[in-house]
Amino acid sequence: MTSRRELLQGAALAIASAALPAAAVPQSPAGRVRGIAPRPDRLLRLGGIGDGYKTTVAANGVQFVGVNDGPGWARPAETFYVSRLWAVAGPPGAPRFREVPGYPALDRAARAEDAPAYYGHGLIAIGNHLYQFLSTLDRATDRPRRWTGAKLIHSPDGGHSWYDQDGSAPVRWEDWGEQSADRLAFFGAPDGCFSLLSIVQMGPGYAANRDGFVYLYSVNGSVDGRMNELVLARVPTGRLLERSAYRFFAGHRRDGSAAWSPAMADRAVVHRFLAGWVNTTNLFPGDLVVESWLPSIAYNQALGLYMMTSAGIGCAPDGTEFGKPSYFGFWVSDTPWGPWRQIHADAAWTPGGEAQARAYAPQIVPGWIARDGRSLWILWADLAGIRDFGRDEALMQAAIERAATPHAKTAVEVDFIHRYMPRFACNAQRIDLQLD
Repeated sequence: MTSRRELLQGAALAIASAALPAAAVPQSPAGRVRGIAPRPDRLLRLGGIGDGYKTTVAANGVQFVGVNDGPGWARPAETFYVSRLWAVAGPPGAPRFREVPGYPALDRAARAEDAPAYYGHGLIAIGNHLYQFLSTLDRATDRPRRWTGAKLIHSPDGGHSWYDQDGSAPVRWEDWGEQSADRLAFFGAPDGCFSLLSIVQMGPGYAANRDGFVYLYSVNGSVDGRMNELVLARVPTGRLLERSAYRFFAGHRRDGSAAWSPAMADRAVVHRFLAGWVNTTNLFPGDLVVESWLPSIAYNQALGLYMMTSAGIGCAPDGTEFGKPSYFGFWVSDTPWGPWRQIHADAAWTPGGEAQARAYAPQIVPGWIARDGRSLWILWADLAGIRDFGRDEALMQAAIERAATPHAKTAVEVDFIHRYMPRFACNAQRIDLQLD
């Protein structure tokens, strides 16, 4: 039986707790962050040609970065890859890049001109096992092409050998008639959702994860009003190859926890970005809807919070892409499913103060987050000059046709890119977190 003294002590404790000022309530990890400070003195041009730059770190400390639409750091640049994987060693100020030789070749010149393309996006290392989702487009030529699916490939030995999702090798690049939900991890979903994937990074080899799940973000479609919506799925760390094991975020419960459903139709929007930052037409006929608002998310283990950065593509009045600088934002959360609190907004993202910058798709580098968690690095590509390039593209095509060999043709294209779009490469900048 509770004594009278214990009852009085309990009542006194309750009164004292109620009287505590709000500042005495423990602050959440994400609540400590009030903003970011991009460092203009730590902006680096790391070379290479291409975009994407999705990055992950394996358990053995090897950092990998995917590059799309270019030869990367290959010298001489003998071919253009739709997707290629590179290993990165060293600090941000002096990185060394080497091709991952076992990665399946996705050489643009080796495929038919109208063959499906597969662009590397969601990339994660679980231990030393690498997984990558490659996004593909529809076949339309008379409008911006839409994203329609994601193919999953994997390497159980840190990039030396690669397999399709079903375990077969070599990796097959499915043609139009072979693409289906049986062959691709995601295909034909409503509005093309779960075609463009970003995987939450949680330390080397995913070692900072504590609940046994991999979290995958996607834009909710390929048009404005959908592409600015984020949806979320998760899958047990050992079951990424099993499509039936994926569960979709279906909303927040009253206590803030997440509800999950096996049905994609039950998906709920986990975060919304601003509308008006998705291209509705193209500079180049039949080109694609640019990957606007595809986020990069990483767990900051030192501070115990999740960080997200994303960018919306700046469009011209006619709806074409890269008509003005992009929108750049930064958000923080205590959980992978939010809510996400915005701590930085830049409606005209011009890194280095270059007014003509057309930076896009910022990526957090998980291996370059400071040990104390107070700073990090991002990578991005920049298409400044693309509108001049589009105006003179016929000159490049004529020069390519005159070139005698495939290598010579690539050299012509590289020369034009360097001349018109010198920032279509790997750009890096340090970001400092501002804490209470």
